[in-house]
Amino acid sequence: MVISCMQKYAFIMLLFVYGLAKAQETINEDLKKELDGIYKIDQILREYIDNETSDSRKLQILNETGYSKEDFANGNVYKILKIRDSINLKRIEEIIAKQGYPGKTLVGEPTNEVAWIVIQHSNKIANYFPVIQEAGASNEIPFTKVAMMQDRMLMYEGKEQLYGTQVSGQYILNVTTGKKEFWYCVWPILNAESVNDLRKEAGFSTTIEEYAQSMGVTYKKFTLEEIKKLTVKD
Repeated sequence: MVISCMQKYAFIMLLFVYGLAKAQETINEDLKKELDGIYKIDQILREYIDNETSDSRKLQILNETGYSKEDFANGNVYKILKIRDSINLKRIEEIIAKQGYPGKTLVGEPTNEVAWIVIQHSNKIANYFPVIQEAGASNEIPFTKVAMMQDRMLMYEGKEQLYGTQVSGQYILNVTTGKKEFWYCVWPILNAESVNDLRKEAGFSTTIEEYAQSMGVTYKKFTLEEIKKLTVKD
């Protein structure tokens, strides 16, 4: 029997639609919805404390969250944020323990990055970094996320980062005024002379200089020893 071109095309399209339908069936819509909600909770208070957030947007956030301006006064917003982060982390840990990392296959994109964000904002990065590595290796999250978490883990351990994704703030002594001031810099990088090549290989679209500028910092290469000497206790 001779199959016409139109029949072949129809058959191919049928396979494509079937494959797409099967792929969509794997998405856990309930989990996706829950994770999207967790993402909103994670981000909304951080948006409130962002210096670039307008007063009108801050008022919207208060209305959305049910808090008052007084609730957030005297640094209480940071206490509330810490509590919310803890609740989010507990839920993410439960999800991972039950079914592994909720990646692209399970919840689609960009929801696949929500668990990563919650862990990145926690003090348990070292505990879950192997899970994040595995998710990156299986293409469940972008490798850039693995790189960012590895950099933060190394910084928290007092070591040099690899990809230059982490900016750190510390108090330094202004030699001109003799006063302490808060200062930001790109945390020291291992093999800083080749960091842009490594960033490109990892999938980052900007150089270290461009990235630093986007974070409001002028890039300058520092060693761990130099940072240690500059830093004073707050």
